[in-house]
Amino acid sequence: SYALYPHMSVYDNISFGLKLAKTEKSSLRERVLKTAQILQLDKLLQRKPKELSGGQRQRVAMGRAMAREPDILLFDEPLSNLDASLRVQMRNEIARLHKRLGSTMIYVTHDQVEAMTLADKIVVLNGGQVEQVGSPRELYERPASRFVAGFLGSPRMNFLPVRLQAPGRNSLIDVPALGMTSLPFDSSNLANGAQLTLGVRPEHIALTAAINGVGVMVTGVEYLGSEVYVHLATGESEPLICRCDAKAGWQAGDQVALQLDDSNLHVFDADGLALKRHADAGQQLTPGTTPHLVQAGTL
Repeated sequence: SYALYPHMSVYDNISFGLKLAKTEKSSLRERVLKTAQILQLDKLLQRKPKELSGGQRQRVAMGRAMAREPDILLFDEPLSNLDASLRVQMRNEIARLHKRLGSTMIYVTHDQVEAMTLADKIVVLNGGQVEQVGSPRELYERPASRFVAGFLGSPRMNFLPVRLQAPGRNSLIDVPALGMTSLPFDSSNLANGAQLTLGVRPEHIALTAAINGVGVMVTGVEYLGSEVYVHLATGESEPLICRCDAKAGWQAGDQVALQLDDSNLHVFDADGLALKRHADAGQQLTPGTTPHLVQAGTL
């Protein structure tokens, strides 16, 4: 595993590339010992791969590459074969290593948690094409496309099909069964009646008790300790998921009203590209306000 030579010790595995490069013995030993110390392998140098844990073998493979002191280190899904607890441990190891070495690391992964926790800059690829490049925070808060918005975040962003009723610098949008809302997204280049997608993350939905018992129905609650995932029925569209404080005590069968802050909403066109937002954002959208997103009624 990890392309280690089973008959060689940890020391010999780490030094293998240096020997092929005909590195002087004194320099070779110094670099191997330095690398082993950084990776906390200095007490395991005489062991064979079969005597190591999965995480230790992973570090030996990393050490073999590091010992050659490359300008760039490439990690190709290095944690994909590890169990959940070891993945967390190795994420911390790699983050610590990156900070200590200060070298450039290119890290390929399909796991958005690894990307968000390790990267200074993320390149999101979709079918071999670049969707967006930016910091984890930039991609999470200002996704350029529905693909990026849905890929980053757990639970993923909620998506609602909507229709554009009045294009312009402010977009008047019709959300089926919810009514009209004017949002600060520029739709000047789109036609009246265009199909759009409204996106909102689970943590950006607030719940209140429905007025007169009429509202959206809670269909399920996932208890996670300090917080819960509340599942909401949405009729013909996909169910919504809301991340709430567990102390709120929501239960399946409750009728709730939604509160959304338009500064945390996203709108995507038919091609999945995000509509540009202008500076007039920040109004709380609640039942009975204008503009409004949620009225008394069911989804």
